[in-house]
Amino acid sequence: MSAPSDTAVDLETLIDSCIASKKSRDEDWDTLGFQAQAGEQFRRAQIRYIGSGATGDHSGDDRILPSEHFTFSNMRLPVGAIGPEHTHHDVEEVFFVLEGNLEVTVHDVEDGTKTASRVLGYRDLIRVPAGVPRSLRNIGDVDALFCVIIGAQRPQLPTYPSTSPMHGLSRD
Repeated sequence: MSAPSDTAVDLETLIDSCIASKKSRDEDWDTLGFQAQAGEQFRRAQIRYIGSGATGDHSGDDRILPSEHFTFSNMRLPVGAIGPEHTHHDVEEVFFVLEGNLEVTVHDVEDGTKTASRVLGYRDLIRVPAGVPRSLRNIGDVDALFCVIIGAQRPQLPTYPSTSPMHGLSRD
């Protein structure tokens, strides 16, 4: 059954509005720059494709595809760099490695000093449930590049448990 012509969608316009090309993306080293103020090892870049992720409001960037149900970005983590322990209370988060080796650690909710870690490489994926603290570390000899998928249109900003080096740090 075909749609009536007055409500027909221009498929060329539709498909073009659904593409975010690599060449139109920027590595945003500033969005998490407040963390790098705590040490160069916390420096990393977000490359947004769908929605803003959980790094703040980037609604002014018209290159980002609107999010309906999840956000999708890439993250570049330099050699030796750390994604500090943080918790997304409202959503699960998925990491899918494209380049490099990424050590992912989950932390005990009650006692953040208890941890379990796994090393992920090319095309490995981990899903971290909502409410579970997590941290990342590039243990390879090249930048780690990985996809980050967060399961909400507008996720809350993460919190930093008392065991995180970011605990008490302000985004300002």
